[in-house]
Amino acid sequence: MYNGKKMKNIVLISLLTFFMVGCDKEKKAAFIERVQSQNTQEVSVKKLQKLIQEKELTLFETLDHQANAKAVKMDLKPETVVIFGNPKMGTVLMRCNPSIGLDLPLRILVSTDYEGITTLSYTNPEYWSLKHNIKDKNCLDIINKAAVALEELAQETSKK
Repeated sequence: MYNGKKMKNIVLISLLTFFMVGCDKEKKAAFIERVQSQNTQEVSVKKLQKLIQEKELTLFETLDHQANAKAVKMDLKPETVVIFGNPKMGTVLMRCNPSIGLDLPLRILVSTDYEGITTLSYTNPEYWSLKHNIKDKNCLDIINKAAVALEELAQETSKK
């Protein structure tokens, strides 16, 4: 039998391990989803921007972290964040809980590692329901649609 102190320690160690290791990306509950691209960094970013416009989403901004690093005389492998969304759906979500505005608009990170592998990464929207305590059925439905849309965009972008 565990006493209170041992049980607290076990729970604390379990939580620390969970947050340090993270979720297995193959599992549904992964916080960060990653898709390896068959394209270069530049092609992936341009293809993602084009797909966003074709799907009639709003392309808000593209942040080139590598260029920003160069501006301060520092080196960084290619890393670009494409920020986009659907303001109508985003507004509904923010009405459920304004804190979800911290995660909106949507964003996909396109990065290239030292081996030349380009990856698209994004936060799994299913995590938002936990992070922002979303329980409203309509908002949960929108979150599920966002998860599907992000996955489709990343998959389409990653193909030759």
